[in-house]
Amino acid sequence: MSEFVFDREAYDKRMEWYLDARFGMFIHWGLYAIPARGEWVRSVEQMPKEDYMKYFREFDPVDYDPRKWARAAKRAGMKYMVMTAKHHDGFCLFDSQYTDFKSTNTKSGRDLVGEYVEAVRAEGLKVGLYFSLLDWYHEDFPHYGDANHPMRNNPEYSNENRDFNRYLDYMHNQVRELCTNYGKLDILWFDFSYNELRGEAWRATELVQMVRSLQPDVIIDNRLEVSGEGFGSLAEGHPTPYHGDFVSPEQIIPPKGLQDVNGNDLAWEACFTMNNNWGYHATDHFYKPASMLIRKLVECVSKGGNMLLNVGPDARGNFPPEATERLEAIGEWMDKNSRSIYGCGKSGLEKPDYGRITAGDHRLYFHVFENTVGAVPLTGVKREDVEAIRYLATGAEIPIKSDWVYADYPDIVFASLGENPILPDPVDTAIEVVLK
Repeated sequence: MSEFVFDREAYDKRMEWYLDARFGMFIHWGLYAIPARGEWVRSVEQMPKEDYMKYFREFDPVDYDPRKWARAAKRAGMKYMVMTAKHHDGFCLFDSQYTDFKSTNTKSGRDLVGEYVEAVRAEGLKVGLYFSLLDWYHEDFPHYGDANHPMRNNPEYSNENRDFNRYLDYMHNQVRELCTNYGKLDILWFDFSYNELRGEAWRATELVQMVRSLQPDVIIDNRLEVSGEGFGSLAEGHPTPYHGDFVSPEQIIPPKGLQDVNGNDLAWEACFTMNNNWGYHATDHFYKPASMLIRKLVECVSKGGNMLLNVGPDARGNFPPEATERLEAIGEWMDKNSRSIYGCGKSGLEKPDYGRITAGDHRLYFHVFENTVGAVPLTGVKREDVEAIRYLATGAEIPIKSDWVYADYPDIVFASLGENPILPDPVDTAIEVVLK
């Protein structure tokens, strides 16, 4: 086989929309919404298959309307969505011909992925599907002694007569179905590699070649090589044929953004939950406030990354009310301030004490999270470079202060927000600095 050559030009082209979008919605949904104790419930509780099957027999999300989901994402200012076509439990939300363990065989009788991709496209959003490399339902996936399988500690589930290659054929066939039966996919989000199960253990070169032949423009995460931790071969400077197009830090925003071994910026996406679980959890009401989520989105963009914010719909197919409230509040802020998010990234300037900076085309956006005493110092901006300073939300001019108070700091532009010590937007007052 000829040696893999990384095509930087093709890579940059397919990544364009993604680096511009900056904000997406993750959806974790499946049978685990019924026990409502998180998506890992079968593994955490070491639940036998027989006990889990009652949820399969019961599953009937009568309220499922993916158009409502897509509209909520769009309203929040999100540009793409990623939904779990299959999670680790092996249950498929799509009509796979290779298994009976799928939504079309439940009471609902629906191809939930088919409805989702149509709804997302109809709202003008980019379509992403998540697919677990693990499968706790399949007989040929390692059981006893595996790091994560529900039966990992039960010697009765020995791995004798299990054929991992047979599982890989099955897994590849399902990925082929997703890449063939649902039109253009924009993101394919694989999850995840661990211990010796990484890279070629998944027959990853073959898998990605097949995916790229069917979906040439699709963007793929880095978890064929790594899990939530680890950065992958693109970061190491020696991309494999199955390199991730972006790094996928989970439940963390990288402290300084992410660079490869040569110091070049990497594409990355911080994925995290609104509360403490990915899948619906009936008693987890520890939701991050909307104000925090807005500031975290700004933080991601200021460090050159995307934010993928998760919602775990309930067993009937509804978003939890807390999630809906937060999406609405984020949308209200985005209505006025999205120009400081879309198409923006790192400014190269030092982070100010009072907030963060994102940078767009000939524009800097100073995000003011807390007020300053006196005018706001726009550190790093030279007065002769400034064309205009405006409130992003209203377009109103912000005057430059230059009386004796500021005379000791001739190299700093001070923006006067007026006499009121309370910021116009207590969450994030965005100041747009137009540069000459």
